Amino acid sequence: MYDLIICNGTIIDGTGAPARPGDIAVKDGRIAAIGTLSGGAATTIDAEGKLVAPGFIDPHTHYDAQLFWDGYATPSSLHGVTTIICGNCGFTLAPLRPQDADYLRRMMAQVEGMPLEALEQGLPWDWSSFGDFIGNFDGKLGVNAAFMVGHSAIRRMVMGSDATGNTATAAQVEQMIGLLHDALAAGALGFSTSLSFTHIDGDGKPVPSRYADWAAEVLPLTRAVKDHPGTTLEFIVDGCVGRFNDDEIKLMIAMSAGAERPLNWNVLQIKASDREHYEHQLSASREGARQGAHIRALTMPVHVPMCLSFLTHCALHLLPGWGEILRLPVDARIEALKDPAVRLKMMEDARRPEAGTLAGLVNWSRYTIGSTFSAENEGLDGRNLGAVAAERGMDPTDCLFDIVIADRLRTVLWPNIADDSPESWAFRSEAWSDKHILIGGSDAGAHLDRMSGAAYPASFVEDCLRGKKLVPVERAIHLMTKAPAELFGLVDRGELREGFKADIVIIDPQRVGTGEVERAVDLPGGAWRLTSFPKGVDHVFVNGVEIVREGRTTGELPGQVLRSGQDTITVTPADLN
Repeated sequence: MYDLIICNGTIIDGTGAPARPGDIAVKDGRIAAIGTLSGGAATTIDAEGKLVAPGFIDPHTHYDAQLFWDGYATPSSLHGVTTIICGNCGFTLAPLRPQDADYLRRMMAQVEGMPLEALEQGLPWDWSSFGDFIGNFDGKLGVNAAFMVGHSAIRRMVMGSDATGNTATAAQVEQMIGLLHDALAAGALGFSTSLSFTHIDGDGKPVPSRYADWAAEVLPLTRAVKDHPGTTLEFIVDGCVGRFNDDEIKLMIAMSAGAERPLNWNVLQIKASDREHYEHQLSASREGARQGAHIRALTMPVHVPMCLSFLTHCALHLLPGWGEILRLPVDARIEALKDPAVRLKMMEDARRPEAGTLAGLVNWSRYTIGSTFSAENEGLDGRNLGAVAAERGMDPTDCLFDIVIADRLRTVLWPNIADDSPESWAFRSEAWSDKHILIGGSDAGAHLDRMSGAAYPASFVEDCLRGKKLVPVERAIHLMTKAPAELFGLVDRGELREGFKADIVIIDPQRVGTGEVERAVDLPGGAWRLTSFPKGVDHVFVNGVEIVREGRTTGELPGQVLRSGQDTITVTPADLN
């Protein structure tokens, strides 16, 4: 007798093959049979008119903290995600010395937009080693989760406060390598690091990994990954936001080739108006393949709703010269923003070459004013900023800054899509076929007050069925299931196949999609986040157990910590190029 039969569904197996009718039987957490089935089951679900697919795999999340109070990693699981990759960008909560807990909390609050009160009240902070940290989640997860180990935590563990502002000695690098070996042996999926100007700690200084010497520290650490099966690399550098320079490309290639592991980076912007930028960024992958490396760029298949504010840390802080203004105390910040000379200098800085793709953030005429908080701004909610500036006969920058100042910086701003042309979407759909590109990059679990990327799987499926229809839905599901499973070497996942783990999502093709982004006050300490709820994601199963039914979690916790070498196999550049 089977534990579960899903009957009469339209099976999309994750391989990209055409959809086909059939039944799926599950026994002991695995897919026991696929076809036209007979026989009994403890539970039967009639999936007539529904799509039955593998659970989605999100390759870039920051749920490391949230999993302590939310083992379902919502809203990702609600949108059909059954496996998440955590610990990206060099930011993890382990290894940890007790005296460094406050530093790591404030760093995560700053770089990943996690409310500090939630980090303080939602986690026990009682672990030391990376193995201790991931052990917290055994038996407490609804989803499957794999964890990279982050460079900044390792560096802080070895160097303490000296990790900020100092080059490591040879002896300290050896200690870091030892800690990395310990983490990988305990099941860390791989090593992640940040060398990007965008990452500032809670003290307003570059995060520890940014002080690492590339040759003497970064490369020896990445080479250590080679000694452990089923591991991988992930990183972010200045050029991920703007444009790779030659040294960054050389570093990426050396990291991947030296570790004999794939390396992925986040996130590739694709638009028809700048094909040269796309080709340049992917030149790292193409040259890497010639030198025995595999470099995979993550890109998103839908636009992610994102709001900004002059009050809280957001993408505006990353513009050249803006961070020093936007980190001032509120009253001092307001006085600076009133100064015409400061405004002129900020706009000049925003258009400097090093701003890269971030320069588009100051195209204020495309913004929608989300929420305002003062009598002076009454009636502006939901209006286009360019139209308001035109009505007032003002430059859009001066109009925006005056609105923001009247609200004491609390104004919520929604940047509208910069490039939504049919030409760009056609270009993106072509790019998704490149073996050096992977769908993903949601940042789910991070930047909770300004973006909601977790819903992209349901949004992409909806777009393929009832929207732009850029690729067949079978192809879209392949890009979010088998493709990431193969990159990370996930054993028996990413495909509906007999013997594979029963990570399954059942989707209503007539209803699938996502609701509006909304504010939810559901974090420890009374903190809030932006979230969205799915439509038409009827059932989600992890390891054969239902974790989501009709958009709500079930209370079951069948998820696993996926440990390298145990739940993953080794994937080398040669396997992927």
